[in-house]
Amino acid sequence: MMRIGLALFGLILMTGSSLANYWVVGNRKTGRCDIVRSNPVIDGDIFFGDGPYSSKKSAKIAVSTISFCPKDLPKDQPKDQDESEK
Repeated sequence: MMRIGLALFGLILMTGSSLANYWVVGNRKTGRCDIVRSNPVIDGDIFFGDGPYSSKKSAKIAVSTISFCPKDLPKDQPKDQDESEK
């Protein structure tokens, strides 16, 4: 019984942490990088994906280290509820 409880606890921890993932994707068409919440499909205009990152703050730091990405996020990048993670 203890094993089942530990297995369920581990499963809950893994599931919870995977819900807060962020990726940085490079878009050839727009010439910029975006932060997205779902695992990107590398195809067509999306030519790279980097991540996952555990927080949006970590993904923003990653954007600043990728040479393709402009140093500032685009102004039309949607703001998340996760801005409180600072």
